[in-house]
Amino acid sequence: MRNAAGTPIWYELLSSDADASKTFYEAVIGWTVGPRPEGDMDYRMIDTASGETVGGLMHLSPQMVQGGATPTWLFYIGVEDVDATVSKIKQAGGSVNLPAFDMPGVGRMAMVADPQGNPFYVMRGESDEPSRSWERMGMGKCNWHELSTTDQAAGNGFYAQVFGWSYPDKMEMPGDLGDYVFVASGDGEVMGATMKAGEQPPGWLFYFRAPDIDAAAAKVSAGGGTVLNGPMEVPGGDKVIVARDPHGAAFGVAAPGKPA
Repeated sequence: MRNAAGTPIWYELLSSDADASKTFYEAVIGWTVGPRPEGDMDYRMIDTASGETVGGLMHLSPQMVQGGATPTWLFYIGVEDVDATVSKIKQAGGSVNLPAFDMPGVGRMAMVADPQGNPFYVMRGESDEPSRSWERMGMGKCNWHELSTTDQAAGNGFYAQVFGWSYPDKMEMPGDLGDYVFVASGDGEVMGATMKAGEQPPGWLFYFRAPDIDAAAAKVSAGGGTVLNGPMEVPGGDKVIVARDPHGAAFGVAAPGKPA
């Protein structure tokens, strides 16, 4: 995956019930989740309605659960050199959850965490084709990344040091929530924001685009999930919700706002 270093390239759902998650997200986002592959690992591809592969769904094995894994969404940040990046992460106060390893036909990757404990992957893919999993207005794709953190200044400094991210603007939030600080990734494009952890638990939250926010919210509830916030309009005219799927993984949905 030949994207600019420091940009998101892949999204992954860890689920305690892959079949149920397939049904839930196909209804809410409009994805097509592939069937269980042969072999021991249950890892399924997630495709948009237009047929672009944007992520993966991994069923948590008993061994993973015993090791502390829980249902959650993760993302992969593309880098040129995984081992060098892991060294920078440790020097910057981050930690390594899963040391660097090679996956034949896919690439080299490592699971790491920032100094506040928020996990993510770094990866250098083998493919020369660029990833299009993250696209600001792409239907079925990740449109926005939001980091809720226990130390916003330290977290921002970490990602700037390791990935060259910048913070071109900010927006004051109500009450004592502080600033919503916009993040530009390795290619300079604004990809999301960071905020002080409050009502939203610490961690990365990813907003995936669906055609209609009210329909998405209704399908979250009908599918056994919970709408935690919204629907609400955000700057730019989109409407969003923050939700939790039936197995506890938090995620966001963005959709076009209704015309006036």
